[in-house]
Amino acid sequence: MARRPVRKQRPLSFWLLGAVFAAFVLFLYGPMFAIFVLSFQGPEGGLTFPMRGTSLHWFRQLWEGIGVIDIGAAFRRSLALGTVVMALTVGLSLLAGLAYRKKLPGGTPLFYVVVASLIMPSIIVSLGIGLMFRLLDTGLKTLLEAHAPALLETFTTTMGLFSSGLGAQLTWTLPFGLLIMFAVFNRFNPAYEEAARDLGATPWQSFRHVVLPLIGPSLVGVGMFGFTLSWDEIARSSQAMGDLNTLPLELQGLTTTVTTPVIYALGTVTTVISFLVMGLTLGIVAFWQSRRR
Repeated sequence: MARRPVRKQRPLSFWLLGAVFAAFVLFLYGPMFAIFVLSFQGPEGGLTFPMRGTSLHWFRQLWEGIGVIDIGAAFRRSLALGTVVMALTVGLSLLAGLAYRKKLPGGTPLFYVVVASLIMPSIIVSLGIGLMFRLLDTGLKTLLEAHAPALLETFTTTMGLFSSGLGAQLTWTLPFGLLIMFAVFNRFNPAYEEAARDLGATPWQSFRHVVLPLIGPSLVGVGMFGFTLSWDEIARSSQAMGDLNTLPLELQGLTTTVTTPVIYALGTVTTVISFLVMGLTLGIVAFWQSRRR
């Protein structure tokens, strides 16, 4: 008669660590799940449990607008800015990764300068960028007053979504993209490029047909990081956006004035978009890898 294998009893440390991990997951996703649930309340719903009915009432109110704030315009601004940040993060990170494959004069100090923005307080970066553009405005106004007074009447500020705002967000996204590309090229086998050159490929053909397909999934990941980090960025954008706010800044302002679940509906919509971007990214990576195989 065959003996049953004896199951080894798990130690107490396993259950303690499991309980800590479960508490961490609950702490991380519990508030988000609560916001999702409360956003589907009925018209009489409030900001806390228990729920008062279920409906899409607050999503309809969000679509109609929240007071004087144009949520649709803020949504479009954040989407446009996130797209530009994503494209620049991918392009600049790729170029930097290629440049650092060889010995780059001054490369080490440049690397530390770029990565230093990750450890600096975000609000300090935002204040510094805002101050720099205000000084630039002062200088331009002085020049216009001296040489082109007619243009001074139409000049307002150089601060804006795609000037100071874009620069502020790139100080956050580029270091992540650069670190990812360093890791990718650090384990990249140059034998593939050497084989392509032996077969007569030009440097551009080698990059296009050999290097790019191999690092493509990583570039898609860098793009996802760039968009999602821009999509929910607040601290570095708070003093650098000028007159037009992004959606996270509008959401932050609404937390002090809106006392209905419509703010939960807005949070649900923004979170769903972030998850859609991540899902699309994973789908593209899976498709790319299947084609490569």
